Amino acid sequence: MTFEELCSFEVLYNGYLEARKRKRAKAATAQYEANALACTEKLSHILSTQKYRPSRFETFYVYEPKKRLVQAPAFVDKVVLHAVTDNIIYDAITSSFIRDNYASQKGKGTHDGLMRLKQQMVDYYRKTGSADGWVLKCDVHHFFASIDHDLLKAKLQRLMERKDIDWQVYYLLCTYIDTTPGLPLGYQTSQLFALMFLDEFDHIIKEKYQIKRYGRYMDDFFVILPDKAELQRLLKDVQALMSEYKLELNDKTAIFPLRNGIDFLGFHSYLTENGGVVQKLRQESINRIRGRIKKWRRDYPEGKISKEKIVEKFTSWDAHAAHGDTHSLRRKYADQVEEIIGEKVKIHRKINSTREVRAKRRLKQYKNIMKKRELAGEPSPFSFSPQPIRITPQGQQKGETWQQ
Repeated sequence: MTFEELCSFEVLYNGYLEARKRKRAKAATAQYEANALACTEKLSHILSTQKYRPSRFETFYVYEPKKRLVQAPAFVDKVVLHAVTDNIIYDAITSSFIRDNYASQKGKGTHDGLMRLKQQMVDYYRKTGSADGWVLKCDVHHFFASIDHDLLKAKLQRLMERKDIDWQVYYLLCTYIDTTPGLPLGYQTSQLFALMFLDEFDHIIKEKYQIKRYGRYMDDFFVILPDKAELQRLLKDVQALMSEYKLELNDKTAIFPLRNGIDFLGFHSYLTENGGVVQKLRQESINRIRGRIKKWRRDYPEGKISKEKIVEKFTSWDAHAAHGDTHSLRRKYADQVEEIIGEKVKIHRKINSTREVRAKRRLKQYKNIMKKRELAGEPSPFSFSPQPIRITPQGQQKGETWQQ
């Protein structure tokens, strides 16, 4: 898509439809929505004449899992961000990503990363026959705030050349890069730029060092190897690479025994003596649901929160916690919620895979069933007996008879 096509009313209106999803209750969204056609027409003109500049951020802090400053863009900026990301840069940037880069991508995410970690731990046991091994766990210090603009723009320029993308798109993206030092957390483009910034690093780990058991979620990554000395050498090289990117690892970076488990994506994953993997919910998440239930006990009788809202929030937490071995823990807190609202609360079954993996598993099972039927000489459910060709008198050719 060219920059001119990006500026069209149709593309920007579709961007508006995407930007408003799950945000229609917000005042800024409602204000734009009330005059959506006029606002989109005006935005199309401003963008095409290159007078567009991002608006001021709305800044606030989030505290889960830790305190972070979020710089939320204005709604009109979200429209443009959706238009340029969904139509141009998402596919261009993510096409080179390794499988074990989990963040901010379609079909991936925290739960996908958690499942991949489990698979890698099981694979390690199968290859070595033991739970003995070592883990290098790294975290980049102030990752988004530390991303160097010159290095990022150089990577972005190479992408534009490689993918033959309109350079006007590059100049538009630079307006988002230049709004603050580092990258603001609120921009949709920031997530992709941050992933792209360490894409080269991912390929070095996987291809140069031939590391099979590696995974990264944004600035948090791990490596599993049987030899501690090899990990110590690798850590020195990783630190040197980070220095080239003008980044540094934080104090949480460490090498420790695999038996200690890996703290990753909200769960602590342990490899057992018999090759199984146990994934326990991180204590911070348990503390959060405890605090919420305590607050609900006080607020619900006073009418400050509805029964439906409590169930919605608990179900969301339960769906996340269900990816680990947490049945008794979740049942315990579901019982407490039941005491508050006076109704039965269901909990999820343990979730052992992602939606894509489950779909692939069902397809594989179906193919196996069809293969067994074929070997047994049973007809396929989609087979049919050939029917005689019926030709109307008007289409009847010489020597043919019409079957009625």
